[in-house]
Amino acid sequence: MMTKERRVHIIGAGPAGLIAAETLAQAGAQVTIYERKPVPARKFLMAGRGGLNITHSEDIESFLVRYGSGRGMVEQAIRNFTPAMLRTWCAGLGEETFVGSSGRVFPKSFKASPLLRAWQARLVAMGVTFHFGHEWHGWDNSGALRFETAAGTLSAPAPDAVLLALGGASWPKLGADGGWVPLLAARGVDIAPLRAANCGFHVAWSDFFKQQYAGQPLKPLALSFSGCRVESEAMITAAGIEGGGIYALSAPLRDTVLKDGRAILHLDLRPSVTQEKLVQKLAHARGAKSLGTWLRTAGGLSSLAATLLREEAAGGSTLATLAPAALAARIKAVPLTVDAPFSMERAISSAGGITAAALDGFRLRACPHVYAAGEMLDWEAPTGGYLLQASFATGVAAAQQILAALTAVD
Repeated sequence: MMTKERRVHIIGAGPAGLIAAETLAQAGAQVTIYERKPVPARKFLMAGRGGLNITHSEDIESFLVRYGSGRGMVEQAIRNFTPAMLRTWCAGLGEETFVGSSGRVFPKSFKASPLLRAWQARLVAMGVTFHFGHEWHGWDNSGALRFETAAGTLSAPAPDAVLLALGGASWPKLGADGGWVPLLAARGVDIAPLRAANCGFHVAWSDFFKQQYAGQPLKPLALSFSGCRVESEAMITAAGIEGGGIYALSAPLRDTVLKDGRAILHLDLRPSVTQEKLVQKLAHARGAKSLGTWLRTAGGLSSLAATLLREEAAGGSTLATLAPAALAARIKAVPLTVDAPFSMERAISSAGGITAAALDGFRLRACPHVYAAGEMLDWEAPTGGYLLQASFATGVAAAQQILAALTAVD
């Protein structure tokens, strides 16, 4: 606990900023939050529209593997604020959680809004001040924070510390648009380019295929790329393909596309059937059945899967001449060429951001008394609770570092 009252300004009212505010206020700091939107945590609310997946129940070592090359940036923070601790925190706000069949963790209400309402009320009761409709525009010549509001430009005198929790650049209409990048780059902060993550990819479907199947789910399905196999499903769109299985592989797919201009992943259209069993099913005489009917009856494919198989093959006539073993192999590994990732506006999250080299813990080396947390940092993770867990954990860690620095000068 600090012996002197210290002022901390937090810019961004998403999960990282809000949990940092709570951590700081509990220790006696005077906390003010500035948010460009009229309400807090709009992306958090949107993520919870279909069921708020707040974290995951798998063991911590398996959990940390999900962060790939960004693990070093978030590991200690997650070990200090674990998934179990996040679940306990939710319960303290009256939102008990449960583990779904996939291991994902949800509030029992299955919604984000009750949790957010209780959280905001707690913060107000703790003395945290909110200023909505304030878009951060950096610093003025005196070092004060500059904000654009409906009433015009205003300045907030420099506090004892500033925490930036402005998010990445995905779903920009919800508030996080990456507008902070040039502001920090101008001050010498090293920033890896922001890129779409957990996103879909463009596929050059035929006009017939996209007219017939856009908006339909492809399931059951297993997807393989770069040595990784994911059993999930995907959604066909007029522009390409998206969905849980694609999101899980989006990081290596994106990096390959950016390097080579395209990537080829493989789709197993019958993931629950072995190739040997499929060969047996396809060995029966086709008779007068059309190829499409044969693929549905003997191969067990849906109409969508059968058409996709022909779409990506060298041609329907070629498929018709394949021996059962070759046809089974094709069904178990349909090559699908993807090119550009979908735009940032359609991505669930973003990769890139403030690099580890630019940070001392969570403090910006180039900006005295300025810290950063959440999706602004250069890490990425798949969906499944990993994104929110790291945002919460880095928010807590950054706040604790701020407290340590302020306490040291009391």
